Amino acid sequence: MAAGKNERDMLEVQEAGLGTSTDFASSKDAMILLESARKATEAEHNMTLWQGLKLYPKAVFWSVIISTCIVMEGYDVCLLSTFYTLPAFNRKYGVRLADGDYQVSAPWQSGLSNGVNVGEVIGLLLNGWLSERIGYKKTVLGCLLSLAGLIAIFFTAPNVEALLVGEILCGIPWGVFQTLCVTYASEVCPIALRGYLTTYVNFCWGFGQALGLGVIKALLNRDDQWSYRIPYALQWMWPVPLMVCLLFAPESPWWLVRKERLEDAKKALLRLTSLNRETNFNVDETIAMMVHTNHLEESISHGASYLDCFKGTDLRRTEIVCMVWAIQNLSGNSFSSYSSYFLQQAGLPTSTAYSFAIGQYGINMLGVVGSWFLMTLGVGRRALYLYGLCALFIMLLGMGLLGLAPASAKNASSMATGSMMLGWALCYQLTVGTVCFSLVSEISTRRLQIKTVVLGRALYIVANILCSVVTPYMLNPSAWNWGNYAGLFWAGLCACSIVYVYFRVPEPAGRTFAELDMLFERRISARKFKSAKIDVFTDNGRPEPDEEKPDVVHVE
Repeated sequence: MAAGKNERDMLEVQEAGLGTSTDFASSKDAMILLESARKATEAEHNMTLWQGLKLYPKAVFWSVIISTCIVMEGYDVCLLSTFYTLPAFNRKYGVRLADGDYQVSAPWQSGLSNGVNVGEVIGLLLNGWLSERIGYKKTVLGCLLSLAGLIAIFFTAPNVEALLVGEILCGIPWGVFQTLCVTYASEVCPIALRGYLTTYVNFCWGFGQALGLGVIKALLNRDDQWSYRIPYALQWMWPVPLMVCLLFAPESPWWLVRKERLEDAKKALLRLTSLNRETNFNVDETIAMMVHTNHLEESISHGASYLDCFKGTDLRRTEIVCMVWAIQNLSGNSFSSYSSYFLQQAGLPTSTAYSFAIGQYGINMLGVVGSWFLMTLGVGRRALYLYGLCALFIMLLGMGLLGLAPASAKNASSMATGSMMLGWALCYQLTVGTVCFSLVSEISTRRLQIKTVVLGRALYIVANILCSVVTPYMLNPSAWNWGNYAGLFWAGLCACSIVYVYFRVPEPAGRTFAELDMLFERRISARKFKSAKIDVFTDNGRPEPDEEKPDVVHVE
């Protein structure tokens, strides 16, 4: 592409040093920038899925590569809970019981599981500061390098205390991956691809967990130390190849724009796109759109700390992101993970129950692909999330009512419950489980995106800890022994989630980041986001209040 007038304009804007909203509004160069930004916005709105794939194949490739870190994390995290069923693991790290068997004690099981969560929360909070300071690429490379060394703790752990140290320390880079991958995906692709690449992260989680369970199932017949050391050793197959690939990955152009490195942002964007002239792509106009969005956000509010996530309109955005994450657990996800438990109660052997669990993760991946199909048909994020919750509520209610079955039909009831949980998992991944990743990446501002998503994921982990503690008590015959009636409890929480989503969660699909900024700034109702008319370029993107028609944003 020729470096013509648009490139000279961009260099003039860079040299002008437009740092304040006043400069941005009054500068002649900024007006040229504004017109370029308008053209890029129109091009994004008119871009189809196929055109996006033709123009941004490299962005798709690099997003998929970075998301592979989630495959690694899904594999790693699922190992611990399955190791508790391995005799050799229990002999090594457990205590001897009265009947002569070995078992990792309940306090240590809880400590190991929560150790992972503690490490992940530390990693999340660290990522919110580190990735914005040094960039996404350096952050993920540093985490992969540290993980390559930390895996050795698992492989050589002489006792359960060392194992706990390994869980906490490895949890830190795992926590970084949980949010960095989705934010990178949202920043390297246009509107047409944003929903697909951000939700692909959820596919990677399912694939990693299915892979981990497959490895464990293959080693069930072993009764020596290699039944758990081989799965731990296989963790080394991820970091080095990923580091080699990611050494060549481009940095997020949005991050470079926020750092006022416009020429570097242009080079990164060119590395993310093809030179297919049929798309009429203009790199300078796209960079202008990013600069305009960045200035618009700075004019709305200043600062980029965690505290700023709770100020002004960012408070509403942070609340929505946090709740969208938390609802993943509050809608009954922890209850559905006990499908193998109900199937074992129905008389299925352990190996078969493992096969069903692997099948459930396969269903999860199928659900992600299904959600892509629904998005291609034009179904919005809000609609998928809301109606998905309604379907989950109905199934949870049905599973709860199965508790009314007589004791003589216990096996049939357990089989029906386990089967319904598999259906629940498919519906969950078609909607709530997958669309969440798109919502959290789109609702937050570019300036505070990584920190907002981090706070949301941290709340998810807190909710996950609470649910993982409560659910076993609900189902354990020696505790509360609710059995199927636990489904009624989760159905109640799911109903509350439906009410929240209806009134608070907006529709971000088809909107540029600048348009979303303006909609939140004007405090448009969540139910009117989709129909609101907006022009972020008139009057340099600063709207005048229009209180008589709050569902329509007129910028004059």
